[in-house]
Amino acid sequence: MEDRDWMILQVLHEKKNITKTAQALFISQPALTARLRQIEKEFGITIVHRTSKGVRFTPQGEFLARSSAEVLLKLRKIQEQVLNLDGTVTGTLRLGASSYFTMWTLPPLLKLFKQQNPQVEFKVLTTWSKDIFNLVYNQEVHIGFVSSDYGWSSHKHLLFEEPIYVASRDEVTLKDLPTLPRINYQSDGLIKAKIDKWWRENFSQPPTISMEVDKLATCKEMIKHGLGYAIMPGRILQDVDTLHKIMLTDQEKKPILRASWMIHNEEALEMTVLKKFIDFVQKTMVQFI
Repeated sequence: MEDRDWMILQVLHEKKNITKTAQALFISQPALTARLRQIEKEFGITIVHRTSKGVRFTPQGEFLARSSAEVLLKLRKIQEQVLNLDGTVTGTLRLGASSYFTMWTLPPLLKLFKQQNPQVEFKVLTTWSKDIFNLVYNQEVHIGFVSSDYGWSSHKHLLFEEPIYVASRDEVTLKDLPTLPRINYQSDGLIKAKIDKWWRENFSQPPTISMEVDKLATCKEMIKHGLGYAIMPGRILQDVDTLHKIMLTDQEKKPILRASWMIHNEEALEMTVLKKFIDFVQKTMVQFI
């Protein structure tokens, strides 16, 4: 089997549809069908049965498809090790990052590293912090940037901490918050839990949610137009001087902080390009805070 055959099996197992798989791999349906027939001929089995709802894998096909992830990971590791043998800083960095980190920190970080190491390429996957942990653990990405600590047991580097604020266009007082319109946004579960805990410690009634939006950036724009207040991390507010801010503190009057971390497995330190990038991030992060 060729490398692309394993990829075909992996994507087809995910999509369960010939048309969607062909589109995802940018090949024609006849070409995809021909490759499947070739694989079936090579192993002497039937891989899938077509149905009105897509395809159904046979037990033999299911085994091959589930093996594809392991085979592709092994092939990728071999390619990376070959590039690593002469000690040059080259190859593709596979990064997973939270949406928050990607929006406010990652682009300038990658730009500077690329300027210093032009032979390096990047593949970046943006998702929730809790999903980044799984991606790093399963070695689908080399390095993860997360905005919550889900108990990572391998290498973990604290990059920065930032206060959380009540932000509004007009001046407000904390005691009035329960009656004022609040704008909520989608956020990581641990961050949301931290804010909810602060609210329960300070108020006996729930907030008045006037708006639900998908992103922090959208939420900030709503606040700037006076449509309500929100509780959000400080870095997103740095470029706006006109907003009123109140820092959240705990029962001991200490600031409630949101931390951002870089996580990776032990084997990341064995590859020249990864070790170079990890050292770079630790030394230069202060420039982007």
